[in-house]
Amino acid sequence: MGKKSKVLVVGGTGYIGKRIVKASLAEGHVTYVLYRPEIGTDIEKLQMLLSFKDQGAHLIKGSFSDHQSLVDAVKQVDVVICTISGVHLRSHQILLQLKLVDAIREAGNVKRFLPSEFGMDPAQMVDAMEPGRVTFDDKIIVRKAIEDANIPFTYVSANCFAGYFVGGLCQPGHITPSMDTVSFLGNGNPKAIYVDEDNIATYTIKAIDDPRTLNKTLYLRPPENILSQREVVGIWEKLIGKELEKSTISAEDFLTTVKGMDYGQQVGLTHYYHIFYEGCLANFEIGENGEEASELYPEVRYTRVEEYLRRYL
Repeated sequence: MGKKSKVLVVGGTGYIGKRIVKASLAEGHVTYVLYRPEIGTDIEKLQMLLSFKDQGAHLIKGSFSDHQSLVDAVKQVDVVICTISGVHLRSHQILLQLKLVDAIREAGNVKRFLPSEFGMDPAQMVDAMEPGRVTFDDKIIVRKAIEDANIPFTYVSANCFAGYFVGGLCQPGHITPSMDTVSFLGNGNPKAIYVDEDNIATYTIKAIDDPRTLNKTLYLRPPENILSQREVVGIWEKLIGKELEKSTISAEDFLTTVKGMDYGQQVGLTHYYHIFYEGCLANFEIGENGEEASELYPEVRYTRVEEYLRRYL
């Protein structure tokens, strides 16, 4: 086995970031977690950071507002993985990564950068509707900066986080499955792709030293988890031994409802529209600039949708 990379995780206390840290440590990588000196009194984040330290991670101070701190952090590692959230959409938080790109370029030692993506592939969403397209536009800006700087990269397209989609039977605003009713988005037939969050982290760490994923997009498409909303609901009905009362939300009604919501909700719900009304996740083939994770790493036993749903019984 070759020498393990030294890995820096930016955003390591976040929803996906904390799993990336755990997976990196599990694979035996020397793992650094960047944390902001202005953490203040956020006790939960502090305790998480200390738990990482107990597990063998190295904590390193750094901030997007302090260029030198980023350069100093980057110089200590081989691989940088950024998992910052794009939730604060009006502030274009994803674009903060441009500061990280500058630091990586100046440091000159990084052999792989994985920017914060982990969802829908922005290269496939050039025709996305407003205001949801802001997410993809910002990620494309970051991609261009990475490639213009000749920084080696891997982009990870993880599709639908199981916790947010499977738990609620693909219904916006739901994270636990109902025992009684469900609303189909349209006819419920377009295929989507669901990935357990811990599996996302495992596949990501597998890819960082893999020459097959260098300067490519890694698509997480576990074949048994490519399912329509109707199929997800059917699995749940089989588990609970009863049929749910079903209703349908037309595309027109869905978009009308979206227009009446605040900006952040509109962004998220237009993504739902593309996924469940248009089937944008599974309606294209992976080209020569991409690889599929479950094919590259068949040794990873990924969590099936049925297994994920069993935890709610």
